[in-house]
Amino acid sequence: MVFDAIQAARARKVEYVIVDTAGRLHTKHNLMEELKKINRVIIRELCHEADDVLLVLDATTGQNALVQAQQFSQAVGITGIVLTKLDGTAKGGNILSIASEIPLTIPFVGTGERPTDFAPFNPAEFARQLLPEPESE
Repeated sequence: MVFDAIQAARARKVEYVIVDTAGRLHTKHNLMEELKKINRVIIRELCHEADDVLLVLDATTGQNALVQAQQFSQAVGITGIVLTKLDGTAKGGNILSIASEIPLTIPFVGTGERPTDFAPFNPAEFARQLLPEPESE
């Protein structure tokens, strides 16, 4: 899959290849091994690691997200997290514990299902949503 994608990108002189490995669970050994294999193919074909490896996390996951991030980072060296489902009651506070343990970026957040609901991460806005200002008397 990734080998063919890289070869097609080279033939078409395409600069970027996005590999979506949806459905990987950190608790499934064989799926994590497949991620490692994909990573090895990328390194072999490009002579360097992928520029970015983004883990998409659901804001409703809670503290299990930290375990997921740790295990995915250990397996394939994630460089960033995309935090989704920030439109519900979940505030995504789990990202704070992850960021304190793993050096990474948070390039994007998702707040809905439309393309316009996907945006660059704004730390100040995130903090305002997570910790709203107290009401004045």
